[in-house]
Order: sequence, then structure tokens, then C-alpha cells
Amino acid sequence: MDFPQLLTYCLAKPGAWQDEPWEGDIVAKVGDKIFAFLGGTSIGLKCGRTREEADELVRVHPGEVTASAYIGRYGWNSIELGGKITVDELCELIDQSYDAVVSKLPKSKRPTG
Repeated sequence: MDFPQLLTYCLAKPGAWQDEPWEGDIVAKVGDKIFAFLGGTSIGLKCGRTREEADELVRVHPGEVTASAYIGRYGWNSIELGGKITVDELCELIDQSYDAVVSKLPKSKRPTG
């Protein structure tokens, strides 16, 4: 899955929109919260409620999944693209990140649909 396909997949989620909060850094948001950091060779996703939960994916895919810089302690991981992680698994991880972020939004900011 390449960058345009990843972005398209993320933006197909209800209420999702593209932002560039820092020059050259594309993110996918729902409401006012980021659910995917889209880089050239990796994607950052919420992979657990805690670092311990997110570390399970790091254990399963050593070298391809690492704790995200700065926000890793909150359950965010960086996932290298083009490795052994399948497209289906990557889509599932995006779905889980989106769902985790939506669940934390106030009801008034949650997308309908």
C-alpha cells in the first residue's frame, strides 16, 4: 500500500479529513484529533490504550513497528510500509486507530454514518 492509497483509505472514514499541522507532515483527523500520521515510508497509528498494549504489535513485528517518538507512551506506534505487515493487517490497524480516537471524542463531535 503506497502513500496515496493510505491517504485515500484514511479519508474514506466517516468525518475524516486531511490536515498539515506542520509543514510537510500530512495527518488524517476525525473531529479535531489525529488518527494517522502519514509519512513517506511509515504511518503512525494509535495501537493501544497504553504503551504496554501497543508493545504487543512491536513484539509481533520487531524492526517494522516501533514506539512513536514523543507520543509512544500513549500507545502510538510507527509502522514501516512495504515490509511483512499485510495490507489487510494495515487496514485493520488504521480502523482500530480511527475507532480509538472516535471513541474519545465528545458525542457532539463524533461523525454520524
